[in-house]
Amino acid sequence: MSFQGYLKAIQDKTGKTAADFRALAEERGFAVNGQLAVKAGDITKWLKEEFDLGHGHAMAIYALLKGLKDENSK
Repeated sequence: MSFQGYLKAIQDKTGKTAADFRALAEERGFAVNGQLAVKAGDITKWLKEEFDLGHGHAMAIYALLKGLKDENSK
């Protein structure tokens, strides 16, 4: 599955966009000024518990928040 496919599946399931997840991460203190302040495990735990995402989809959001990927990544 492409990164775009992951983001679409996540949005379909949660109703949240990439921008929404960035804002939520900031609100929860997981990111400060757009930079992650926690480890991948903290992000994936949050996403699995709150949004019922699987590990791969949670890691896609982690990659987005970490800046490894963006909305235009394939």
